[in-house]
Amino acid sequence: MKVCFLGGARYGRPLDSTSEKKFKALEALGDVFVIGFSHDGRPRRFSQHAYFYLLPTLPLPVLRYLEMLVIGPVLALWLIFRRGVRVLVAQSPYEGFAAALAKRLARVAGRRVALVVENHGDFEESLFMQRRILLPGLYRFLMGAVAGYALNNADLLRAVSFSTKRQLERWTSGKPIHQFMAWTDIEAFFQSRGSHDEGGIREILYAGMLTPLKGVHHLVNAFSCLARDFPQVRLTIVGREEYRGYAENLRRQVRQLGLEGRVQFVGQVPQAELAVWMSRAFVFVLPSLSEGLGRVVVEAMATGRPVIGSNVGGIPEMVQDGITGFLVPPGDEAALAEKLRWLLEHPVEAGEMGGRARTFAEHFFSTEAYVENYKQILKTARSLLGREEARYASPSI
Repeated sequence: MKVCFLGGARYGRPLDSTSEKKFKALEALGDVFVIGFSHDGRPRRFSQHAYFYLLPTLPLPVLRYLEMLVIGPVLALWLIFRRGVRVLVAQSPYEGFAAALAKRLARVAGRRVALVVENHGDFEESLFMQRRILLPGLYRFLMGAVAGYALNNADLLRAVSFSTKRQLERWTSGKPIHQFMAWTDIEAFFQSRGSHDEGGIREILYAGMLTPLKGVHHLVNAFSCLARDFPQVRLTIVGREEYRGYAENLRRQVRQLGLEGRVQFVGQVPQAELAVWMSRAFVFVLPSLSEGLGRVVVEAMATGRPVIGSNVGGIPEMVQDGITGFLVPPGDEAALAEKLRWLLEHPVEAGEMGGRARTFAEHFFSTEAYVENYKQILKTARSLLGREEARYASPSI
């Protein structure tokens, strides 16, 4: 069965090693098509384990959403009628609107397809945690209408955590929901080796997009509370500057706190390089204010590092408080500083936590399970399509 994924992910040609591994694994599903975004301002079309149809990456998120809402349905319809796509998989309810529109138009033209809508995060509130929104009431209304249309037209759903599953259950009723983690090149993290005390430097690591939602400013403040007591500790921040203004504020915050030379900013890196950063770290911190799952948590655990994470979203599904790391209330800088201090003062116990974290990661994700879960989704979609087509093919009495 031919399947098309629609989402906001960006791809280059050739694919980076992580994306190549992902789509090479997904070849087991059959012909896979992808509607996403290119790494630059040019549209691209190429094949590498899947067939990619990439929209140019416009500078503002709202423009990219409009681009997907307008062009996405046209591309999806073309793939349905010219390439025989039978299943559409939307990365979020917002991309789901484009897929749902294509599904409805295809049905009018006599072609039935199944729609899978995925939920990778808090699609209701995360935008408002990122930045100040003018006319928030209007935004909420429009976002609710778009998400509602997608979810009402979905045939089945996918969540990445219990929290995202509960959110889908509040919006829908009686639709099948499959739950499994987003893709990661987990083997790169298991295989990575490094000393977390190289040259006497102990490293606190954050990895992820630089947005207010991730709470990196709280981590910087927490680090400042203990920096003087631990002169050999450094904070490293790895990730794409999704909102340049926020990244500039973080650098200004570092200067104002007198932490220049103690905090380093590293841009977005491939997963193989991220694995090296994680394997060298003493502790990994994810201070998010909201989080669908937090894939980087299990990646850090796979390198044998203890994790401090906010007690939000799917993070508590991975971090066992006091066993593999610590959970802290989101935005609580004092609690975060306290747990960081405890780990730095108890390196043996921190190492034992990291060992237990690695054992957990070994059972939490595998490429085989990831592919098998998508096979189950397609099996369910095939069954739903078969029943629907049989019902419409039956003569009326």
